[in-house]
Amino acid sequence: MTTSHETWGGDARLAVPDLTDRTIVVTGTTSGLGRALAAVLAGAGAQVLMTARDARRGAAAVEQVRAGIDGPGSAELVLLDLADLASVRTAATDIRERTGDRVDVLVNNAAVSLGPHERTRDGFELQIGTNHLGPAALTWLLMPALRAAGQPERPARVVTTSSLGHRTGGLDLTDLHWERRRYSPTRAYGASKLANLLFAAELDRRLRDTGDPVLSIAAHPGLTASELLNNALSRRKSMGARMLVLPDRYLSQPVAAGIQPQLLAATGPIRSGDYLGPTGPFEIRGPAGPARRTATARNPELARELWQLTASITEITPDP
Repeated sequence: MTTSHETWGGDARLAVPDLTDRTIVVTGTTSGLGRALAAVLAGAGAQVLMTARDARRGAAAVEQVRAGIDGPGSAELVLLDLADLASVRTAATDIRERTGDRVDVLVNNAAVSLGPHERTRDGFELQIGTNHLGPAALTWLLMPALRAAGQPERPARVVTTSSLGHRTGGLDLTDLHWERRRYSPTRAYGASKLANLLFAAELDRRLRDTGDPVLSIAAHPGLTASELLNNALSRRKSMGARMLVLPDRYLSQPVAAGIQPQLLAATGPIRSGDYLGPTGPFEIRGPAGPARRTATARNPELARELWQLTASITEITPDP
């Protein structure tokens, strides 16, 4: 497809196709990667539904994106708190009603990181709840709309955003909420990002089995100068958290580059099951391309067990 919409990532330019008449949901859009991603997608002609948990900040982000649109694209606000399953259900219903039950792309971008041991409204550990359980629930609840929009020649897509942090720890399904172990913010964040990769892989396997016209792709932004770690610092001023921010500040790439893997996953020539990230040294920065996942992230049995556990504790029926 031809396009005049281009955005820079590392030293390479990624062409974004004409997205007119495409409906794309992006979570976590009040700042950083999410807002930048929404702006590029709307600028390429898409109808972008931007989710936020704070109405005031969400409205401001939508206005910023709208101000940059020069064409048929649009931006709308959807209130969504991924740390509250009731909010996830309400938002999914809202999205399906607004879109006529047709969603072309879902980008699960929102995340929290490195805070103290807190709980979601439903009693889940905050990072696994916000970064995995909420997005998994949203994906399942929106699957009918994704399936309806997908076509064999142009499948719908689910983009799950992981992180280099998935390499920092394992995933203990017997203590998902850190009730028995001493809590580690970095290991808990790593576990949630590992869960993202396992979920994306299991979603891909099940979609292949059913033949649904929906692709499951994962992506990570490398080290990007976003608000994620700054927000974490505001909540946890420990030396450990500060030490994690130092390499982020000095080695990170700008947000416009950091969104490239997500853009490629959402709009580019990819295959279901792909994992994308920066292709420079250590995947910290550089043009978007294939990324590496740990052996644990490639464990199909662990992925199946996580899928089943997620369904059990969220009380949402998996789809497919």
